[in-house]
Amino acid sequence: MEDKSLLIEKAEILLEAIPYIQEFNNKRVIIKYGGSAMVNSELRKSVIKDIAMLKLLGLQPIIVHGGGKEISAMLEKVGKKSKFIDGMRVSDEETVKIAEMVLVGSIGKKLVLDLEGEGIRAVSIEGKDAQTLLAKKKEDINGHDFGYVGEIIKVDTTLIEDLLRMDYVPVISPIAYGEDKMTYNINADYAASAIAGALRCQKLVFLSDIEGVLRDQNDPSTKIAKLDLKETKALIENKTIVGGMIPKVTCCLDALEKGVKSVHILNGQIPHSILLEIYTQKGIGTMFTESIEE
Repeated sequence: MEDKSLLIEKAEILLEAIPYIQEFNNKRVIIKYGGSAMVNSELRKSVIKDIAMLKLLGLQPIIVHGGGKEISAMLEKVGKKSKFIDGMRVSDEETVKIAEMVLVGSIGKKLVLDLEGEGIRAVSIEGKDAQTLLAKKKEDINGHDFGYVGEIIKVDTTLIEDLLRMDYVPVISPIAYGEDKMTYNINADYAASAIAGALRCQKLVFLSDIEGVLRDQNDPSTKIAKLDLKETKALIENKTIVGGMIPKVTCCLDALEKGVKSVHILNGQIPHSILLEIYTQKGIGTMFTESIEE
């Protein structure tokens, strides 16, 4: 028989979640899904169960997923070498076709099957469907040509809204329709931020392989639990936030400025990190809000 103290602890955890369940009922949350949590089978199960629980607790989850490792593996299989500039994949026409095939035909469909396995209805779409994501060719200030890598210029939420209204979880691949009628590969972080802003989501959650924002990059214990716009910009200026964290944090700020209530960076390698962040007082990652009082 289970120890009484453990049973009481479980009950207290459920009670702690009550105000958050009430506050977020029928609100929208985007989960940007990527990193180890997508390729490790056990972590994948944990994330899918978390998303299913969000749905059952009254939230409206939307998934925007990446797939860089899977795209690289497929390119290697067909004998095509991946090329990156400043961390950005250079995408010629063949690379975009392969990326679309992997993101939409493989990863998106698998995520739908995983959710359906938990009793949650889901539909996989790409940004080209119903011209949900309209893009233009990405321009680089240093003159680099990234090929068919795009910047989002418009988000049409009609299809996503219809799916939510019909009680589906939209699973979105970051492939966009170009204003020049070409297909464009979009960075999944930027896509998630743009979609969250257009939908005025309550939350945007980035699953990554890091704890969140650290004051000391070599010390995970220096993780900052909460940041507002002003302090976040100061941390970028004083180089506390550096390297690959800058574009991710910039996406967080962009989403806040577009009306998203809070943005979270979580370590997806921690089982059930989504539930721990959203439904407990302490949380587990870094939460960004427009002002720290929120």
